[in-house]
Amino acid sequence: MKTLNPMSSLLRFLGYVLTGRINFPRECLGQTVVMSDGQKFKIFKHAKLNCPPGKEREPLAIFQVRFHVANMTPRQNKMFATIPIPFFVGLPGFRSKFWMLNEETGDFQGIYEWDTINDAENYAKSYAVRFMTGRSVPGTVTWKIIPKSPGWRAQLYAKQ
Repeated sequence: MKTLNPMSSLLRFLGYVLTGRINFPRECLGQTVVMSDGQKFKIFKHAKLNCPPGKEREPLAIFQVRFHVANMTPRQNKMFATIPIPFFVGLPGFRSKFWMLNEETGDFQGIYEWDTINDAENYAKSYAVRFMTGRSVPGTVTWKIIPKSPGWRAQLYAKQ
């Protein structure tokens, strides 16, 4: 059974660090992404888990979350965003995350890739999302799960 608790996630994350499976690509940092609703978000961090050789395959689910952080400036939250990384990267099915900021509204957005819809649904019910909700302005946390199938990009991004 897959465990969804912070300590198991931390231990799995440490294993990824020791084996070089987790990396933080920089090539997309600073890029602006236009979402299907017209909002613009700038990417400020990216984490990607490399699959073990022979087990590579496309992730099957996207988890998109938006929120407005309470009691922090966007700059402070961007620095804070590093702290919880070990506690969700090690969750079963995690593949990647893009951290984004809408510089006009101060809203944050996370775009996660998960191995399966079930993994994304489990994340939506996890301590990590409860933590995010607890440190956000009440009522600002919204999320959706998008299956990766033909046409999934149109559900998420505006035509470029």
